[in-house]
Order: sequence, then C-alpha cells, then structure tokens
Amino acid sequence: MELNIIEILKYIFLGLIQGITEPIPISSSGHLVLAQHFLGIETKKLTFELLVNAGSLIAVLIIYWNDIIRLAKNGIAYLKTRDEKVKPDFMFIIYLIVATIPAGVIGVLFNDIISESLKGVRITAITLLITGTALFLIRNLRGRKKDGDLTFKDAIVVGLAQAVALIPGISRSGATIVAAMGMGMKPETALRFSFLMYIPVSLGGTLLSITDMANDPDLGTLFIPYLAAFIVSIIATYFALRWFMNIMAKGNLIYFSIYCFVVGILVLIFA
Repeated sequence: MELNIIEILKYIFLGLIQGITEPIPISSSGHLVLAQHFLGIETKKLTFELLVNAGSLIAVLIIYWNDIIRLAKNGIAYLKTRDEKVKPDFMFIIYLIVATIPAGVIGVLFNDIISESLKGVRITAITLLITGTALFLIRNLRGRKKDGDLTFKDAIVVGLAQAVALIPGISRSGATIVAAMGMGMKPETALRFSFLMYIPVSLGGTLLSITDMANDPDLGTLFIPYLAAFIVSIIATYFALRWFMNIMAKGNLIYFSIYCFVVGILVLIFA
C-alpha cells in the first residue's frame, strides 16, 4: 500500500477532527464515522481510533495535571491521617472510581458489538440528534453542587451516562456533562468531573488494546500518517478543551445543541 500526500493529509484531518470534537459535546466517535465515510477512508481496525484517542488523553492529562496531583496527594493524606480537611478530595476520587465502572464493564464486554453494530452513518446522525436534544434541555441549568457536595447517586448517574456514550454519535463529554448538570452540579464541577473520569476509561482502553495495535499488519505502512494524526490530536484537543472551558463558564451550550441538530439532519438527508 503506497501512500501519497493526499492520503496522509486525510489521516491528519481525521486526527484534527478527533482532537477538536473529543472535548466538546458533539461526539468525536460520531464525527470520525462521518469523516471516514465522506473522505472514503476505511480504518477497519481500531488502531487508528485508539491512537488519536490516546492523543486526546495526553492533552486532557496536561490540562488537569494539577488537579490530578492535588487529588492524589490529598487522597493519600486522608488515608494516613483521616484529616477532615482533605476528605472531600478523597471522596471525589471514590466517586470518580464509581463513575468509571459502568463504561469500563460495558466497554470490555460489549465494545466490539457496539462498534460494529452501531457504527452506521444514519445511526450516527440519529444519535447526534439525541445529543442535541439533551444539550438543549439543560442549556440554562446552573447548579450549586461543588466538588465537595457530590454523592454516590451523582457518580452512578454520570457513570451510566458515560456508558451510553459508547454508542457513536452520543457525545461522551456531552452525555456526562448533561447528566452532571442535571444532578445539580455547577458547570465547572461538571466539566472537571467529566474529564477526570474520562482519564481512567481512556487509559484502560488504550492499555487493553496495545497488543492489538502492535499486531496490526498495516501499522508499519501507516506509521507516518498515524503518528502525524496522533500529534495533531494532542494539539487540537488541548486548545479545544481550553476553549470549551470558557464556553462552559459562559453557559453557551445551546450552540452545540444547534450544531448537533444541523449536522444530524444534513446527514440524514444526504448520506
């Protein structure tokens, strides 16, 4: 398989799509399905999707690194001292663990079925419309719950929302933020909880698939476009997430709802 510059640019474009759409509530997996369909690129194996997702994971780790370190230090401190001052951070970790379980279990047991059976373009269009509807319903919510006010019920509900987002077209960030804000979380708390719970699920999926990626017969041929897309996904995710943080602070989720409606309808018409 010989690659020309156009083919390489197509993979870079897919990495850009992943990077931009991963942190914002319009579904990265759905947009990758649509982009591959309309660009005529077939990535039958999951290697490419896993690599660009790993790129997004690195960007999220960079942005939330200080939060991760603080939670780790205070979590360990609470186990040692039972100091009530750091208990909220310890409980936040517990809630994150609880919230990652549904997507982790369902992903391990049914990911192949979901990725193969629910990867059609029309299904993606329909799920984009569902995402748009959910975002529209919570567009004006401004909850009061901060990091220290969360409960096990909040964690379970948001965790189930993340599991639903395994379906292409259902935005992971959108589903979890909708669920979190629906449970009364402040926008900044909803955003932080959403992306901190993304880290273990994404990391786990990547680690579990290292063998499959290493055995991909196309990896050698596609190394350069894969690497380029990986780097692009890191950069694009970083800046997209920074931008989305400002959007969340201003409460402008309605724009993403409109976008999902427009794209979903256009795909249903023209796909």
